[in-house]
Amino acid sequence: MGVIDILSELVRINSVNPEWGGPGERDVATWVRRFFEERNIDVWENEVLPGRPNVIARIPGQNPNRRIVLEAHMDTVATGGMTVEPFDPVIRDGKLFGRGAVDVKCGLAAMMDAVSRIENPPCEVWLAAVIDEENAYRGVLSLIDELPEAHAAIVAEPTENLIVRANKGVLRWRITTHGKAAHSAKPHLGESAIHEMARVLDLIEKDNLRLAENSHPLVGPATCCVGTIEGGTQVNIVPDRCQITLDRRMQPGETGEAVLAEYRELFTGLDASMESPDLVDEGMETAESEAIVQASKMTLGELGGNPETVGVPFGCDATKLSRAGIPSIIFGPGSIDQAHAAIEFVEIDQVEFAAEFYREVVMNFR
Repeated sequence: MGVIDILSELVRINSVNPEWGGPGERDVATWVRRFFEERNIDVWENEVLPGRPNVIARIPGQNPNRRIVLEAHMDTVATGGMTVEPFDPVIRDGKLFGRGAVDVKCGLAAMMDAVSRIENPPCEVWLAAVIDEENAYRGVLSLIDELPEAHAAIVAEPTENLIVRANKGVLRWRITTHGKAAHSAKPHLGESAIHEMARVLDLIEKDNLRLAENSHPLVGPATCCVGTIEGGTQVNIVPDRCQITLDRRMQPGETGEAVLAEYRELFTGLDASMESPDLVDEGMETAESEAIVQASKMTLGELGGNPETVGVPFGCDATKLSRAGIPSIIFGPGSIDQAHAAIEFVEIDQVEFAAEFYREVVMNFR
């Protein structure tokens, strides 16, 4: 069974995250486990949530005290709005189509194919197929609790087979402005929370200009996006409440606590309250000198790929592994532009290349 056959079988299985109305990862986990059992490779499940296990496959190494982790998630986003069949992996024009094709069953398939062909690696290899990346990252957090000491991790995400050693973090929270309700025929008797929110939005836009002036060499500037806004109860009442949600992308080195403190200071003097964040996931930057970066650059050079290291603006499981002290990179076939899209696809030649990369980089990691 080749890597594209593996990918096709994975795409056929609906593993939409339950948070987005799907059945979850159970059936994919069973397929992954059986794949390794049939090849006499040590494999086990670790149930993270009821009916939602991580699957771990292990290849012993020459040095049992040294360990590299290959990690990919099994869940996908929902299928609403797709204009191709989500679970019918059609191949056309050198591309394979379907939900999860690029995010990130292609990376999982390439890692599975690679691990099935690895023999006598210099260090122990773990392949971790994890749950819940598309929601709350509970799969990778459970993996970190289970892992013995690890010396490197490669996380599969669509990077067009470039080595990503830095990515942005994300901070999400709500801001509420307060006013005083009154009849709209006499608005001077009230205080509009929407008008107060307009002042908040103006300050955010001005602060975004400041953020744009400070560009990280790999990931670019930090950004802040107002994703939702709602306020008022009906058209003839002065609104006494308005709320926005914000998505702040953080550069490596920024902390959620420090960023929130900046916005509290920014809104001083306004009738605005900030809730505790819904999500804090700080960014990652792995040094160029780390062994996993150097092994990856060597491997890409040997395979005729591009050994340049880059950064990306999106988050993934790598940040959690990095914060746990495991030097990590992100690497995988396909483009993030096709992830979560109405027409999701991955280029077949990139998947095949990634499978060779994953196999060879393990042999070069010492």
